[in-house]
Amino acid sequence: MEGIGAVLIDIDGVLTVSWKALPGTVAAMERLRETGLPLALVTNTTSRTRATIAGKLAAEGFPVSADDILTAPAVTAAHLREHHPGARCLLINTGDIRDDLTGVTLVDEDESGPAHGAEPDVVVLGGAGDAFTYAALNRAFRHVRRGARLVAMHRAMYWRTATGLDLDTGAFLLGLERAARVEAEITGKPAGSFFAAALAHLGATAAQALMVGDDIETDVLAAQHAGLTGVLVRTGKYLPETHRAATGTPDHVIDSFADLPALLERLGA
Repeated sequence: MEGIGAVLIDIDGVLTVSWKALPGTVAAMERLRETGLPLALVTNTTSRTRATIAGKLAAEGFPVSADDILTAPAVTAAHLREHHPGARCLLINTGDIRDDLTGVTLVDEDESGPAHGAEPDVVVLGGAGDAFTYAALNRAFRHVRRGARLVAMHRAMYWRTATGLDLDTGAFLLGLERAARVEAEITGKPAGSFFAAALAHLGATAAQALMVGDDIETDVLAAQHAGLTGVLVRTGKYLPETHRAATGTPDHVIDSFADLPALLERLGA
């Protein structure tokens, strides 16, 4: 595998769907581990902490730990600490990720109004779900209109579940940006800073690294723009029409993550 110094791997839709391992993915991960090739699981998942994700994957048989995982919430926390130090942040997210938001001051929704003297400085959008109610989004809209900064962990439009495709944050974020006439700061994929953080974690350069994902724009082409080699898998949210309409061409396309070891062997030959 000369020439390949690190592998970044999306989780949802690549390794699992609804946290159940896709066929052949555990065996493929075991083969990668045997090579000693540095790898990181990079995910926009916002419903679970790194530790919880590691537990879910281990239960399916994947040889990974929390140290192997880089999430959008963890990168968002670093972004907020650097660019908005001490800011009061209103988080709208489905799932409890507070353990990964170290050093971030969170304001509860019921304490975020002027009557409580705790209006947020930053509105942070995580993953869509039951928390994305009209009341919550309208509250976010009013805070942003008032001057609060808007930070979003990603702008993915949908993701794949066991029952089909579900709407994700991007579908709501577009409307909020248009209505408030602002542009959100994006911290997760496809932000270049997300890939940079993953490469720094592995001690690898972009030219040495390969990114595997099921989202052609957010995972693959974004990684290629950051200088990585992009590999698209035909699982998860992959759709032929999305592939055809994409803004670029993946470096490689494989049927599933199970085919990755063979691809790496060819690239290293």
